[in-house]
Amino acid sequence: QVQLVESGGGLVQAGGSLRLSCAASGRTFSSYHMGWFRQAPGKEREFAAAISRGGSNTYYADSVKGRFTISRDNAKNTVYLEMNSLKPEDTAVYYCAADHSIRVRTQTDVYDYWGRGTQVTVSS
Repeated sequence: QVQLVESGGGLVQAGGSLRLSCAASGRTFSSYHMGWFRQAPGKEREFAAAISRGGSNTYYADSVKGRFTISRDNAKNTVYLEMNSLKPEDTAVYYCAADHSIRVRTQTDVYDYWGRGTQVTVSS
């Protein structure tokens, strides 16, 4: 089992940057693909970014491509989401999640483990 704890959220002005971290427990972190998802008030949770087990492959939603960067450090059991050029529409609770399947996936309902989330608020 994997426990995930997100951190790094906060309030930032439009155009600013934040770096989210997600620390994982356990010794099997490198066996999981990792994803970042977000949920804005009144909306469904949506995919933002994902990274393969070894970190060589990354995937992004069109809405964040070119602005967000996902990375991981398997030695530290941590996955990151660097967010630049933030927009008010990026305001949401951001969740990290772990997936034990063969391929990296972007669907919300296939991930096995979830953190509790961290709030990101972007003011205009």
